[in-house]
Amino acid sequence: MSKLPDGPQIPDWLQLIYWIANPLKYLDQCVERYGDTFTIRLTGSRTLVILSHPQAIQEVLTAPPSQFKSGERNKLLQPLVGETSMTLLDGKPHQRQRKLLIPPFHGQRINSYSQLICDITQQVASQWVIGQAFTARTAMQDITIQVIMQGVFGLGEGTRYQKLKLLLAAMLEVTASPLRSSMLFFKFLQRDLGAWSPWGKMVRRRQEIYNLLQEEINQRREQPELMGNDILSLIMSTRDENGELMSDQELQDQLMTLLFAGHETTASALAWAFYWIHRLPTVRQKLLEEIDSLGDHPDPMAIAQLPYLTAVCQETLRIYPVAFVIFARITTSPITIMGHHYQANTALFACPYLTHRREDLYPDSDQFKPERFLERQYSAYEYVPFGGGNRRCIGAALAMLEMKLVLAKVLSDYHLALAQNTIIKPTRRGVGITPENGVPMVMRGQRVAKEPKKPATVNSL
Repeated sequence: MSKLPDGPQIPDWLQLIYWIANPLKYLDQCVERYGDTFTIRLTGSRTLVILSHPQAIQEVLTAPPSQFKSGERNKLLQPLVGETSMTLLDGKPHQRQRKLLIPPFHGQRINSYSQLICDITQQVASQWVIGQAFTARTAMQDITIQVIMQGVFGLGEGTRYQKLKLLLAAMLEVTASPLRSSMLFFKFLQRDLGAWSPWGKMVRRRQEIYNLLQEEINQRREQPELMGNDILSLIMSTRDENGELMSDQELQDQLMTLLFAGHETTASALAWAFYWIHRLPTVRQKLLEEIDSLGDHPDPMAIAQLPYLTAVCQETLRIYPVAFVIFARITTSPITIMGHHYQANTALFACPYLTHRREDLYPDSDQFKPERFLERQYSAYEYVPFGGGNRRCIGAALAMLEMKLVLAKVLSDYHLALAQNTIIKPTRRGVGITPENGVPMVMRGQRVAKEPKKPATVNSL
């Protein structure tokens, strides 16, 4: 039997504490001591092999999907997204769900959301008060959740919409810190001790969300004229190979998965972007010059093509990828990765965070330098913020478009500043990473153009 790569020999329970409390620091320590490939052991889990070399990631992501299963390792997400969620499926069930859910997130369908994104951003930003501090991540979550609910699900404004919006935000706050996130990793904390207990509160909120989703499903069945081109309408009307429609449970779980994955990660990424842009004046200046060069009321698709804006978004996702590790691939048969032989039932984790910190790929990797993406084209195995293979995030294109349009809209219309001139560190939020304290900011005023903007000109603030 092949020996697994080396890794820390401290007790499993202590490794799990490190993994929950400060995963990026733990990964940095491990890669410094053990190199590109190492193992970690977490209580209640099999030994995990962490991979960060681009060649290893390529060999994993280009292997036949049948070589791995991933759903099993994602079971910790079940309390959030339900047991029939696409993230928990493998094989044909996963392939069928993915094929169904991909179309609304690509091509012209994505472009059709652009004006909605701009309008929602304007609506949220208009509530900011000059001189009053606000938290960037909270504001961004307000935007991203509305984009998902209106643009992807086709949910109209109303009582149900407002209830869903508040309930989802409240439910996700249950795992908003490393301590709270520990509930996802320790089964003994997943006990419903009543409405005031943390787990009991989350369970009840999730059920309320499911009830509201069921109301929407029932209403569309009773009123077919409400069916449109949104994802809810599509999955409600799609039949499997046996001619069967999705069950109500399957519908609810897929919606919950998209609600959870479709706005949490983008909100954190946008908060990081606002932090870097306002911490580094030259970055903000270059962005404003590029955005202003389009003139007043630019076409959203023209904004999406701006090279420096694109590079800023790419660098944001490089330096602190929200998904710092890619969902595990568990081998179904022996496989060789970069010359190392792994037996069946081995859990392989690709780690974008460590890959993105390689000095041979990204010199001065701890510094925010958007220019690196204008000077070099990185492969899909050197830059992996959205994962890859048959598990690549289906909402990657929407996330990038949303980041660009939100940043451009806010920067062109408002003069913001960091509320505190301090270094903001990453912290765990659920299964991902988010900026500590959410990036407190303050609005200094509006940017008002006194005359038509000209290319490469920055208006006075």
